[in-house]
Amino acid sequence: MYKRLRLPLILIFWLLVWQGANLFISNDILFAGPWDVLSALGRQIRTADFWRTLAASFSRIGAGFLAAAALGIFLGAAAGRFSALEDFLAPVMLLFKSVPVASFVILALIWIGSDRLSVFISFVVVLPILYTSTLIGLKSADPKLLEMCRVYRVPVIRQIEAVYLPALLPHLLSSADSAIGLAIKSGVAAEVIGVPDYSVGGELYMAKIYLSTADLFAWTLVIIAAAWVLEHLLRKFLKLINKKGQH
Repeated sequence: MYKRLRLPLILIFWLLVWQGANLFISNDILFAGPWDVLSALGRQIRTADFWRTLAASFSRIGAGFLAAAALGIFLGAAAGRFSALEDFLAPVMLLFKSVPVASFVILALIWIGSDRLSVFISFVVVLPILYTSTLIGLKSADPKLLEMCRVYRVPVIRQIEAVYLPALLPHLLSSADSAIGLAIKSGVAAEVIGVPDYSVGGELYMAKIYLSTADLFAWTLVIIAAAWVLEHLLRKFLKLINKKGQH
């Protein structure tokens, strides 16, 4: 009984805390209450622009994430095979990790404009994460199994399935959650600065301009929910691949 009621009770508790904070502050511009936020969210959901904005924004962020995932895994696998390539790419990956996102945003606005800004920023944020996790995962492959594969001349495809994938996938699984979360956060933050048409970041910016804290909170809830769904789907996908690799 406790396990079934635990999550609803926790949610009710924090909703009450939220409502209590709203009553204590007593200023909807500074801090909107849960009912105002849900009302604002309900108004937004009923409009076609809401769904168009959501689709456009997350398609751009998703494109940046997928491009970074493909290139990061490819480069990580290549660097794991050729140590000279790892040394060659090390300064680039360090640059991507170290340079503030705001600097990339300003440069990207100059180079490519606001429409593709979130694609570029999501790409830049995710690439070093998945590159590093791929490289570490491949290096953690059991050397005894690899030696056995060489002795018995196991085909490369079979080595990848039986040795490299089981070593790689746990690292990708642990990094994928943080990578997609950072992609969404950085992509939306870039949209707040660039304000492209039909973007979640643009809606947050307009909520700030009009001092509509309820709309700001409503869009924030949408971002959290979308991030949770995407992380859950990605986690399921990687676990499915992991199970197939183990078989």
